[in-house]
Amino acid sequence: MRIIGVYNIKGGVGKTAAAVNLAYLSAREGYR
Repeated sequence: MRIIGVYNIKGGVGKTAAAVNLAYLSAREGYR
């Protein structure tokens, strides 16, 4: 199992969008 962490020192936008895009690309490649 591979774990990918998404974090940022300062709050703001971008983390959620990055996580959603990573999940989409992973699912498209066949990962769950």
